[in-house]
Amino acid sequence: MFNRFVRITGALIAIAIVALLLSDPAFASGLPVVKKPGFLGWVEYYMAPIMFTSLVIFLLLGYPVAFALAACGLFFAVVGIEMGLFVPNFLQALPERVYGTMNNDVLLAIPFFTFMGLILERSGMAEDLLDTIGQLFGPIRGGLAYAVIFVGALLAATTGVVAASVISMGLISLPIMLRYGYDRRLASGVIAASGTLAQIIPPSLVLIVMADQLGRSVGDMYEGAFIPGIVLACLYAGYVFLMSVLYPKTCPALPSEARTLGGGVTSLAVVALLTFGLAFWKSNLLVGYVQKGSEGIIAGFAAMIVAYAIAVANKALKLNLLSRLATEVIVVLMPPLGLIFLVLGTIFIGLATPTEGGAMGAAGAMIIALAKRRLNFSLMSQALDSTAKLSAFVVFILVGARVFSLTFYGVNGHRWVEDLLISLPGGQTGFLIVVNVMVFLLAFFLDFFELAFIVVPLLGPPAEKLGIDLIWFGVILAVNMQTSFMHPPFGFALFYLRSVAPKLPYTDKVTGHSMEPVTTGQIYWGAVPFVVIQCIMVGLVIAFPQMVMVYKGQQVTIDPKKVEEQMRNLTIPGGGGFGPPPGFGGGIPGLGGPGGGAPGGIIMPGMPQPKAP
Repeated sequence: MFNRFVRITGALIAIAIVALLLSDPAFASGLPVVKKPGFLGWVEYYMAPIMFTSLVIFLLLGYPVAFALAACGLFFAVVGIEMGLFVPNFLQALPERVYGTMNNDVLLAIPFFTFMGLILERSGMAEDLLDTIGQLFGPIRGGLAYAVIFVGALLAATTGVVAASVISMGLISLPIMLRYGYDRRLASGVIAASGTLAQIIPPSLVLIVMADQLGRSVGDMYEGAFIPGIVLACLYAGYVFLMSVLYPKTCPALPSEARTLGGGVTSLAVVALLTFGLAFWKSNLLVGYVQKGSEGIIAGFAAMIVAYAIAVANKALKLNLLSRLATEVIVVLMPPLGLIFLVLGTIFIGLATPTEGGAMGAAGAMIIALAKRRLNFSLMSQALDSTAKLSAFVVFILVGARVFSLTFYGVNGHRWVEDLLISLPGGQTGFLIVVNVMVFLLAFFLDFFELAFIVVPLLGPPAEKLGIDLIWFGVILAVNMQTSFMHPPFGFALFYLRSVAPKLPYTDKVTGHSMEPVTTGQIYWGAVPFVVIQCIMVGLVIAFPQMVMVYKGQQVTIDPKKVEEQMRNLTIPGGGGFGPPPGFGGGIPGLGGPGGGAPGGIIMPGMPQPKAP
């Protein structure tokens, strides 16, 4: 009942906002339509905003996204044809647009990365990481929260699936955090927020969709989003640090009896320093032998293999070179880090496309599951079934979006959006502020797929016309849309956590103490500080675009002067240029030569014209 009330309220708010927009016809001045008297004239003049408002209302009332998009598109196409606003020939392009969606190679990365994430979720990697990293950070205040953030970032870089991360950490870490006295709001917020890092840290599914909708490279979008994702995780850790200083009782350290792996951080620090030193030395040796910019990635991967081999040998042969804690951390941490290199490293250095990187990641995930002896027919069947459902879900939404956008463009809706947004005061800054506020409010009621397929295609052309880099713009929107998972009352991450958090009083299995349940209100209030942090991160990405623009650092640049110089000196050895061979007389028409006015070859643009004798 409450959910239905909120949806209807949201629909009414949307109607009110659009009614305010429609009250001022200035934004529609760019449309080549003369407003006619009467109700039909009003509908004809405002067809595009009415179409968009109808779609929002359908979505807020709970209709399936794909069918709401397609139904609105076809209905308003018929209305537009009857009113003379929509050319029927536009519908002839519909089959080609649908086939173009199915023929899009970029979207192949979605099932690959989804399958990789589901295999890793069921392989027990999250449990091993949370247990080991929790032991590593346990002795300090907020250690379990730091471990959740660290593992959340690592899972985001390997799985890219929010549900898998939130549910895994909720099942494993939440009972431990409650057992040792963590504040329920802090514990809930950290787990939900860390799980949503999968939407901004590559290989994120939303970044694939964002790149496709903006017409940009997925690899560039991944590279541009990597640093903002890491900075956001650091901001989460900074909030935990502040809580541990100001309110130490909310996040106590892990007691000594719970630290079963003991100490031994010193040997881990020594291995880390040696690994970094080896990577630095190796990267210098690789200069000039590999592609520029890839030396550090390849050298780091080689150094990690060496560290992993030492830890495995120490554990198998009982050499006692490393402490038990250091050995377990390295053995557990290196496989996912290796998988990150296999996926993101090969994409960043240009060795593989995102689709190929996803395929290699899926194969690597199966190898990890096989090494853990978790790969079986049941696991493969569940992963393939879930992958097929999610992929079909995305494709159906995209087909519906194609139908809607075809009609929306046919009634000049794109010009309506461009005129509305480009005419905003403040230029690029004003545009970014208004767009981010709008996306933030829509995220209360729409999830990131709906926003990516409906709103982003409308915002891309005005942003490009204002001179905004679309990769930067896409990363800003991705950080903003991440809040759709954390917004009360419809944040999916909150729902995932609610499904695994204790709803009734229970007895702890380790201590035997009676524990209070986690209420829905505590989950919602715990999410609020992290939503604020995400909004701060949007501002940081806008204020410091260099975080995103690193994707341009390794692109090949062409110097026109050097090209012109090479064209001047372009000759065939022994031929004296492109002129005809000796003895052919007056030359070939159009190529110059003795009779063509350009001795020795073709006249290139920018070359000095020879003087006539």
